[in-house]
Amino acid sequence: MYTDNHIHEIVVKRNTSSSRKRSRDGVRSHITPAKKRSSVTSDMTESKNTELCCSDNEDLFEGYDSIVGDSSFLAKLEDVELQMRHPHIDQETPQFCEHQLTDSILAEDLTDSPLRALPSSQLAFQQEVSTPQKSTNMGTHNTSTPEHRLTVNHADIGANKPPPRTRRSMKDHLKKVLIDNAATSSTVSKTVQQKEAVMTEEMSAAMKAIETISTEGDLGPFFGLPSKVKDLILRLKGIQDLYEWQKTCLSLDSVQQRRNLIYSLPTSGGKTLVAEILIFKELLCRRKDALLILPYVSLVQEKVRGLSSFGIELDFMVEEYAGSKGRFPPVKRRNKNSLYITTIEKGHSLVNSLIETDRLDNIGLVVVDELHMLGDGSRGAILEMTLSKILYMSKSTHIIGMSATLGNVGDLQTFLKAENYTNDFRPVELKEYVKIKDSIYEVDPREEECFRFSRLLNFKYSSGMQKMDPDHIIALATEVIPQQSCLIFCATKKNCENLAGMICKYLNKEFLKHKKAEKATLLGELKNSGNGSLCPVLQKTVPYGLAYHHSGLTSDERKLVEEAYSSGVLCLLTCTSTLADGINLPARRVILRSPYVAADFIKRSQYKQMVGRAGRAGIDAMGESILILQDKDIPMAKNLVSAPMEKCYSNLLHDGGRGLLSLILSLIGLKISTTVEQVRDFMKGTLISVQEAQVTPEKSLLDLTVESIETLKQKSLIEASADENTLQITRLGRATFKGAVELSYCDLLYRDLSKGLEGLLLNSFLHLVYLVTPYDLVHQCKPDWMIYFRQFTNLSAAEQKMATAVGVAESFVARKAAGQSVRKSVDTVVVNRLYLALVLYSLLKETNLWNVSDRFQLTRGFVQTLLSSASAFGSSVMHFTEELEEFWPYKALLFELTRRLTYCVQAELIPLMEVAGVMEHRAKQLYNAGYKTLSHLANADPQILAQTIENLFKRQANQIIASAKMLIKEKAEALQEEVDDLLMFPSDLPSL
Repeated sequence: MYTDNHIHEIVVKRNTSSSRKRSRDGVRSHITPAKKRSSVTSDMTESKNTELCCSDNEDLFEGYDSIVGDSSFLAKLEDVELQMRHPHIDQETPQFCEHQLTDSILAEDLTDSPLRALPSSQLAFQQEVSTPQKSTNMGTHNTSTPEHRLTVNHADIGANKPPPRTRRSMKDHLKKVLIDNAATSSTVSKTVQQKEAVMTEEMSAAMKAIETISTEGDLGPFFGLPSKVKDLILRLKGIQDLYEWQKTCLSLDSVQQRRNLIYSLPTSGGKTLVAEILIFKELLCRRKDALLILPYVSLVQEKVRGLSSFGIELDFMVEEYAGSKGRFPPVKRRNKNSLYITTIEKGHSLVNSLIETDRLDNIGLVVVDELHMLGDGSRGAILEMTLSKILYMSKSTHIIGMSATLGNVGDLQTFLKAENYTNDFRPVELKEYVKIKDSIYEVDPREEECFRFSRLLNFKYSSGMQKMDPDHIIALATEVIPQQSCLIFCATKKNCENLAGMICKYLNKEFLKHKKAEKATLLGELKNSGNGSLCPVLQKTVPYGLAYHHSGLTSDERKLVEEAYSSGVLCLLTCTSTLADGINLPARRVILRSPYVAADFIKRSQYKQMVGRAGRAGIDAMGESILILQDKDIPMAKNLVSAPMEKCYSNLLHDGGRGLLSLILSLIGLKISTTVEQVRDFMKGTLISVQEAQVTPEKSLLDLTVESIETLKQKSLIEASADENTLQITRLGRATFKGAVELSYCDLLYRDLSKGLEGLLLNSFLHLVYLVTPYDLVHQCKPDWMIYFRQFTNLSAAEQKMATAVGVAESFVARKAAGQSVRKSVDTVVVNRLYLALVLYSLLKETNLWNVSDRFQLTRGFVQTLLSSASAFGSSVMHFTEELEEFWPYKALLFELTRRLTYCVQAELIPLMEVAGVMEHRAKQLYNAGYKTLSHLANADPQILAQTIENLFKRQANQIIASAKMLIKEKAEALQEEVDDLLMFPSDLPSL
């Protein structure tokens, strides 16, 4: 039910919006001013049976129509009045006059129907025109407007014609009454009671109309949205019209009736825009919050940056939940709705916090991008937990899943109780090829051999080139570059760098001239992002329009490379398979260097993701992919191109069933299930239950559930009540699920934190950094013992003492550095973890990622991954300690440390780094240009900003400004909510 504030907000928006007219062809709702009706109900109670809906052609967010604006009606009214006063102008019968008004609102509403059946404006008009008036020249007389039907006696008019005087026309009179009525409500009715009754009826009608709109979701001409949304999509995204499949999908009964839906299309088909339109509809029409779950932090930041402009224009909040960002529970907003954009992990924590505070029903829509991630290890398990809880706890929340085509989408339909929409649409035709030796074959699974000969490669190779490039990659690439773009997927990161260097070695010098100035600017930007350091491979390849792209680059470097490729400065990228996951960088031609990802033969879903990047909508008429094969790979490649899509299976049992244990722990912690029977009942609604025969062939799901409960008891995470009938969570269990800590690490973390309290080192960050160094990265890095020893000896005496206390003595490190054997056994997890902690500690002290990566001989990409993982884990540890009273000293300390790890820049840059997508280099540019605060950015002129900041396009400037505005708006709203809570009269105030 909507409050009076919501009604007021709607009215204000209408009154202050554009005066542009709406189409008048649709069916009117009760909040649409009536103009032409065949009949009118005599009592408001009868209107309850009237169907309340709005035409798709109407736009209730734009101009507010009224009877005053109906020129056709007023013209007709004035004609009739003219007939009455000057019958000689047109000698028609009285019936004509009657006919003229019969079909108008005046004839209906000036009848003797009860006053309560009339809107307030018409009540005032009827009172004034029907009440006997006193004349200064004559006695009392009736008005010329009859009570029921308007009849005209021309003779009487002529005989009783009053002396000439200034007379307001009925049109002007009606206008005045309506305008006065809008300006002041005190003159609407005879008595205060009648006024209140009319207002109550009108408010009731508006409330019912809004409820109907909430159900039907129809608020305007653009798929139930105001036309302003369509205009924004054109202005901000450059999309003039939707594809036919998008229109069909948005018109599906399942969408209109809010049934769960899975829709799947090939890559680049436009799935995201459909989801965004549905999100806008939820926020604007139903006035509910929405949750968008994306697989990666970079995608969350990109989407926050892209949708903030819509939030500013359409008045909703866009909140980022990724890494260490996000508030649990989120700020409870009274007057605005929020779009939460989250990673899979943060989305689960957000849903948990909403369940705990009984606010899950505030989420009206959940959209999951890349739904096939349900089959992706531990992350798939977390996604399954999230969706299972939403399905079980909120029957009103609408779930939409987007995915590439799946082999067993029926299982996901059963799990989500969803319908399925599939289309093979691609905006640009894709042709798939394979290359064997010097021949190109077109992929055609209908052929017996799957491959049909297409052409021979025609490129003159020297003997040296043939030796360096046996796969003819230079020939394939130079067929399209530099005028068009090309992506080359490689099996490893090192292969990407080597291949980019090899290609530019044999390119024609003419490539150096193509967009030479822009390339020079890009090199300068890359150098600045590295604080004066520049990758030697990029320094060599960028002048030719080439670059590599993989996780070894820093976030700044990746962003600069992506922007340069999108704008055409770079024409070729050598990349790993991660570029295919969500980043929108299409190409005219996609080349797969080999059918392997690392040492594994690629899956069909991976292959489809990569080749799906071929073809740029609006630029190319077609796209093409070329898979390079060796003779030994041909049989497997034939299976690859002709096999059905992989199936998606539950991962709750992944890695020893950690997902199932975590799910049961959170069910008990949130009090969703407090008995074994209730846990079993919940498990029936999971994906693993749907796939029980395939996933758990040896044991039933019920047996596995009971075993998991026993395991949690043994770990002291849950316990049975005194009567053994109910299950309850322990303090350690609550800390574990509230902090989203892996169950395999919760005991270890508790011991480390407890031991840390015995001698917590506070004169440096090293001890705290060690406590938040992620356990899961420990095995990904083997220490260089000479570097380890050098860094250890640079520590202060107190820091060395701390290192010894955690289990790493200087003598041990010295022996390892000298290559000597160590007799005493040492915990390798502790040793490696301290090494990573030293990396983070160095980074915090100087904030120069390049220097630190060189010092420890690690890739700068790994160092940055370590930093972001430590930031996220620090947030988890902070929430973990909040639930355990003995760890109270950690709360404030970890809050400040997590903040520093999140940004790891000079303190003055932190406010700018809060803006989604602004990395350190961009923050420095903005700061040096005078944009030193969020307020500076939020009030910046995009034209000036783009001209001031080097290599910043106007579209990016607009996104930065919108993101800054959204952050300020979010902070201001949070403060206002806090003020409102403080000033609110307590409902439980004691009284006599």
